[in-house]
Amino acid sequence: MGRLARSRMGKGFSSQDRPVVEEALRKVGMWDRRGTPIGKLSGGQRQRVLIARALVTEPEMLFLDEPTAKVDPEFENNIYDFLKELNRQATIMTITHDVGVISRYVKSVACVNRTLIYHEEPRITQEMLDMAYECPVDLVAHGIPHRVLPHHEKN
Repeated sequence: MGRLARSRMGKGFSSQDRPVVEEALRKVGMWDRRGTPIGKLSGGQRQRVLIARALVTEPEMLFLDEPTAKVDPEFENNIYDFLKELNRQATIMTITHDVGVISRYVKSVACVNRTLIYHEEPRITQEMLDMAYECPVDLVAHGIPHRVLPHHEKN
């Protein structure tokens, strides 16, 4: 569907479309499921197909809101490596709450909480989190015990 522009609706795919679609489905690891109806796919598989659909439009910029939501663990481990590779072709803007993971992959960071706080550096600092959330924030790695913060007053 990503290859069918409004002007081409009802006209089908061209010979140039098929290799682009195959490449996108292979990139997201869904080529082997190409004949499966979308309703029969898991949530993570659907997410991967939707990313492929966006890729076949050959975008200059790609906006992704929580790209790892509902993605199966096997793809979640690879998605940011995949996006880093894709970033050679397109600008990628990702919205995520998983700042611990994403910080290894970004070129710049913008934190948003009613105010935009932009940093050109490719790292997330405690100061940035404190400015964005206006209260103490701890970064917690999955599976590692974390600290419960004491009661605090919002400034």
